[in-house]
Amino acid sequence: MKQSVFTLERTRRLAGDVWELVLTGDTSAVTAPGQFVNIALPGKFLRRPISVCDWAEERLTLLVKEAGEGTKELVRLPAGTRLDALSGLGNGFDPAAAPEGAVLVGGGIGVAPLFGLAMRMREAGRAVTAVLGYRSSWDAFYQEMFAAIGADLRLVTEDGSLGTGTKGFVTDALREELPDCRYVMACGPTPMLRAVCALPQIAGGQFSFEARMACGFGACVGCSIETKNGLRRVCKDGPVFRKEDIVW
Repeated sequence: MKQSVFTLERTRRLAGDVWELVLTGDTSAVTAPGQFVNIALPGKFLRRPISVCDWAEERLTLLVKEAGEGTKELVRLPAGTRLDALSGLGNGFDPAAAPEGAVLVGGGIGVAPLFGLAMRMREAGRAVTAVLGYRSSWDAFYQEMFAAIGADLRLVTEDGSLGTGTKGFVTDALREELPDCRYVMACGPTPMLRAVCALPQIAGGQFSFEARMACGFGACVGCSIETKNGLRRVCKDGPVFRKEDIVW
């Protein structure tokens, strides 16, 4: 973990209530896809945890969903704003532990960390198959970014409004379009993660959890969840957990 100051370079709305923020600063503490940063906002007691979408030297990309007063303020800050952030938080995905044929599965804002994961897999010469689920076409984002790096995409919307995709849920795409998938690397709302984990075809995987966090580095123990190894903190021991350790 490292505390440093980032400068907001630019902001753009991607879709609906999802925004992309590009910051410049020291990214040396970010070492794995699926880690997050915890950003301080003026006048707010608690920092806001945001998943890292992608990173490079001195450059950090975040995708932020407006979910409350803090994130609404964050996405509307002007370019040049300096932000105090804790970076390199949490344990992320481990691409090396995933077998060939592993499928990336994202729901809503859970798509964000999967792009950084897809980038690292492509850089390692691995093929990427991704199932991205949204409520509607109005909520869809970053599918063109995945396509640009050569990912094999399965797009899903609950209402079927995305013309190039399937109507339903990510579990429908896994069952019907990818029946041979046995291992997933997933991020999204807990009901989605539970449903994917429960599919009989899924033998293993890495699941990134969302949780309300106060400190973001394990001191307050407020984001603890039950696992087969006892209570574990989402912010410190996760947010990525192995399928075999999860207790639903």
